[in-house]
Amino acid sequence: MTTDTSGEQERTAYVLVGGGLAAAKAIEGIRESDTKGSIALVAEEDRLPYERPPLSKGVLKGDDEPDSAFTHDKDWYDENGVELRLGSAATSLDAANHTLTLGDGGTLTYDKLLLATGSSARALDVPGADLDGVLYLREMQESQELKKHLTKDAKVVIVGAGWIGLEVAAAAAEAGASVTVIEPQAAPLLGVMGEQIGGWFADLHRGHGVEFRFGEGVERIEGDGAATGVVTKSGDTVPADVVVVGVGITPNTGLADGAGIKTDNGIVTDAGLRTSADGVWAAGDVANWRSTTLDTNVRVEHWANAHDGGLAAGRSMAGQDVTYDPIPFFYSDQYDIGLEYAGYVPRGSNAEVVLRGDPKSNEFMAFWVLPEGDGVRVLAGMHVNVWDTIDDVQRLVRDKTVVDRARLTDPEVPLSDLT
Repeated sequence: MTTDTSGEQERTAYVLVGGGLAAAKAIEGIRESDTKGSIALVAEEDRLPYERPPLSKGVLKGDDEPDSAFTHDKDWYDENGVELRLGSAATSLDAANHTLTLGDGGTLTYDKLLLATGSSARALDVPGADLDGVLYLREMQESQELKKHLTKDAKVVIVGAGWIGLEVAAAAAEAGASVTVIEPQAAPLLGVMGEQIGGWFADLHRGHGVEFRFGEGVERIEGDGAATGVVTKSGDTVPADVVVVGVGITPNTGLADGAGIKTDNGIVTDAGLRTSADGVWAAGDVANWRSTTLDTNVRVEHWANAHDGGLAAGRSMAGQDVTYDPIPFFYSDQYDIGLEYAGYVPRGSNAEVVLRGDPKSNEFMAFWVLPEGDGVRVLAGMHVNVWDTIDDVQRLVRDKTVVDRARLTDPEVPLSDLT
């Protein structure tokens, strides 16, 4: 931020709020078209913007150094003329007057603003949830703290069998810990993957010694100062040296809500990632963007959306004609399993899961399909230890191609033949 000779605050051309991948990529998008406009990045954490997938993968397991998660080093921001306001939370937004207020009482005025505020881990609301040793995994320091607890014979209890819960379970089991996962649904990832694929995930983890307690909730966490056990709603006590909570995340819409910007399961944007307020864009986990291909609004909590959405928002802010319309994509690594998923299956959909290959081999594909005409239409597809197919999956989804079910499930038929 600079001050002009009259003493009035000079506007910053671009202000980005957020310390994650989306904000960092937005700078790249801006600089494609505008190499001179002033940029300020405001982040609550006192560290350079970083990517979050390594926090539950390489950084957590100790395979990668924490610095490997940084999107760019300090020199890169200097070279691109970015003023870094790290460790300085944005506390309120006056969208009408283009003014952002920071926690230290300072303000920034802007021409264009990006809200890349991400999301926060949903808290576990039970007695004992505030004990030492009850951990979440959303920020770098949380990953580093959790890593200290993943030791041989440590008793690790994980609440929630979503993506974070499963990736932490894999890291803990590989470290030699005793792992128990408590999940109220009947299988991992039930709402996303369905019972059949969720069951495959359960078998994968059981094969590495992980115990699941499905259909169970948490009544309370026991301990005198530090957690020593988790009491389930059925009355069982599961001993614990550390409890990891992974029960979902909530988009950080506070700034937008306070400014009167339209929110609905995130900050609502158009296909150019513009919000309802003039001069304000949103990207990443917090953005509920309009997908032209899917003909609905979509909010995606995965790396690819932060990467691609941040870049698209920066381009849009700098004046490029942008239509952000990707097919949602995510990936996960667990043990010796690598998987990628592309597509979108609305919650409550009656989509059927069909398989290409045998899940017992840990090399297969799964497709979520709807009947249409004489065939089926692919809503989403996932490959597990089968590579170089995700582009074809995305084409099937984007083009709404109707394919023959038998050919879709036949591993001998190249997927590219169906597109």
